[in-house]
Amino acid sequence: MKEDITQEVVLDAGVTAVLDTGLLTIQGPKGSVQRVFNHPKIALSVDSGKITLQSPKSTKREKKIISSFRIHIQNMVKGVQEPFIYKLKICSGHFPMNVSVSGNDFIIKNFLGEAVPRKITFNKEANVNIDGSEIVVTSVDKEVAGQTAGSIETMCRITNRDRRIFQDGCYIIHKAGKDIV
Repeated sequence: MKEDITQEVVLDAGVTAVLDTGLLTIQGPKGSVQRVFNHPKIALSVDSGKITLQSPKSTKREKKIISSFRIHIQNMVKGVQEPFIYKLKICSGHFPMNVSVSGNDFIIKNFLGEAVPRKITFNKEANVNIDGSEIVVTSVDKEVAGQTAGSIETMCRITNRDRRIFQDGCYIIHKAGKDIV
């Protein structure tokens, strides 16, 4: 049955939102986040202190999309108030790894005794710091922080060796407010 669906996201104090032809920009004390929300059957509007999502005569498909949009907006509001933090643990049992950050490049040298260093370029919106045997990834955008942490974990993937023996690598231990290990 088709029905009208309206959902709201309340903005906290110190957070402002601007909507410009589908591009939603949310600014807060820790930074700003932009995201495009385009759907032909869903209307976004920014009022004083709240963002409204509306869909007239919507089906369950539009209801799912509205709920996804609402959660994305809530994550944006949380991120501009308190950045999302991902932590990774550096584990090197067989060969001592040398981990470094230079600009937007993350470099691992001597991983499993390899002569060629492994290197990725991460998003400039993410901030990567090395604190002893931990890598800390912070960003106001949850997706950027998660993608950067996942890319670092994936670049240490071990192939052609027994993973029960060779457990070297960088592993996510803290994920946006939740401890994994």
